[in-house]
Amino acid sequence: MASPPRRPVNPMEAAEALFKPAKKQASPAVERRAPPEVKEMVSLKIDSTVLEHFQKDGPGWQDRINDALRTFVKANSD
Repeated sequence: MASPPRRPVNPMEAAEALFKPAKKQASPAVERRAPPEVKEMVSLKIDSTVLEHFQKDGPGWQDRINDALRTFVKANSD
């Protein structure tokens, strides 16, 4: 009874075996918390009517949204 060869006979299979990507173990995610009162850049989807409301007064609309959200958080924190 003949045993299969230890090395691949097909050169293409041999090359693919050599260059198979090594499986890297995923490193644990590091949670980085920003200090209080520091602004972070985020992407946020908002209804167009809400966006128009805050943009109608011109520049500073992002600060106005932030102020509205801060007021909401203070009113709803226990």
